[in-house]
Amino acid sequence: MTKKNQYWIYILECENGCYYTGYSKDLERRYKQHIAGTSGSKYTRSFKPKRIIQCWKFHDSIGTALKIEQFIKRQSRKFKDKIIEQPIELEMIILKRLNLELEIIPVDPKSVEDESLK
Repeated sequence: MTKKNQYWIYILECENGCYYTGYSKDLERRYKQHIAGTSGSKYTRSFKPKRIIQCWKFHDSIGTALKIEQFIKRQSRKFKDKIIEQPIELEMIILKRLNLELEIIPVDPKSVEDESLK
């Protein structure tokens, strides 16, 4: 049986206009690391994040978080734009495409960003 913890999936908009997708157990801390350039991500050290453009939380395993992150990273810009505009759709897409049944809750990215920058 896998341990169920809270995880975040997030998409950042970077200064070069591209998106960066990641996962974390603590999104506020992780966003601070991206902004400071101290995260393990070479990409966000090179192209600083402008903002959290969308984020979701869910309870499951780290394996599930990695699967969702990798799935989103492999998708087109058009797909990412769709889930950014309609974040509630991600749960159904994950069920259909990855056969993972779990509750994925969209969270207001601005509120997370504001909290992390306090």
